[in-house]
Amino acid sequence: MTTASNAAKVFLLAQNRLLREALSRILDKKGDMTVVGSCALSPIAAEQIITANPDVVVMDSFSASVAHLEFVRDVQRDVIGVRVVMIGMEADEQAFLQSVREGALGYMLKDASALEVVAAVRAVANREAVCPPQLCACLFRYVTKQWSQVPNYSVKLGLGLTNREQQLVLLIGRGLTNKEIATQLQLAEQTVRNHVHRMLRKVGANDRFAVVELCRMQGLAV
Repeated sequence: MTTASNAAKVFLLAQNRLLREALSRILDKKGDMTVVGSCALSPIAAEQIITANPDVVVMDSFSASVAHLEFVRDVQRDVIGVRVVMIGMEADEQAFLQSVREGALGYMLKDASALEVVAAVRAVANREAVCPPQLCACLFRYVTKQWSQVPNYSVKLGLGLTNREQQLVLLIGRGLTNKEIATQLQLAEQTVRNHVHRMLRKVGANDRFAVVELCRMQGLAV
């Protein structure tokens, strides 16, 4: 039986006071959860969460959009072990993936029921991840794409290319221009050019596509 001492501590970060009060009543009725604080997003919200030291922070879509998810990183840095559930979100793949990258373990859409939110908070409190079924496929696609870009140790050893340079090789192999690579990696185009020139000197190649072929020979899946 769950006791008050080992119930999951939940903090509610939501702009709407009625939503905070409703969720607080619902969660407090559950024997395995207790609400230790609630507030709207503000300059002192992080301080309130740190003081409450929750296991789970429930964050609404308004707070997420205003904070641009930087708040998630800050909370996880300052409260060791805290998990984040985002509720009332859109079924937007980019927003979902960005939330996952920033460390959210739960992502609930705006049409989720109160019971579904409670179940998500409980699951995340138990260190499980929760996401809508319709967004699972994009998560698998993202993981597959990231795995294909994992730097190859033999390339680093044989050709001396850094992780960043290997990442550039993969994008060059897909036919991307320096400008397109710069946009995708959020780098200056000149920075990409510098990386490419450095790669050419390292491996003794005459052009960028020769670098791609050399990496293929070393076992990089280009």
